[in-house]
Amino acid sequence: MVPFNIRAIDHVVLRVADVSRSMHFYCDVLGCHEERREDDIGLVQLRAGASIIDLIDLGALPDAAPGPGSDSAVRDMDHFAVRIDVYDETEIKAYLDSHGIEPSDVQVSVYGAEGNGPALYIQDPDGNTVELKGPGSADPT
Repeated sequence: MVPFNIRAIDHVVLRVADVSRSMHFYCDVLGCHEERREDDIGLVQLRAGASIIDLIDLGALPDAAPGPGSDSAVRDMDHFAVRIDVYDETEIKAYLDSHGIEPSDVQVSVYGAEGNGPALYIQDPDGNTVELKGPGSADPT
């Protein structure tokens, strides 16, 4: 028996080529806000609801072994999902379009933490896939 229960995603760490560009995307477009910085290691932590998105500058630790994010052909993360509270497809797509972001088609029945519900996918400036997940049904079938 597992001695604990997972409640939610705590944080996601992204190695990014341009922290300012990524902050614009995550803060100005998706609505996160900066919570804290550790400039000595090139880390910016963004509040994303109850979770954190860590941005690490690829150039901040030049002696560190390159991580998967340093080569766009190699990734150790397929995507991460953020649960959004209001899901109006037309409004979301128009908003993303106003920021020059092209979303995927809406997937109407994607299974997530709250069951099946709508989702669409976008790319951040470093090519990481972000799923914008709407509310799920109570019935996960």
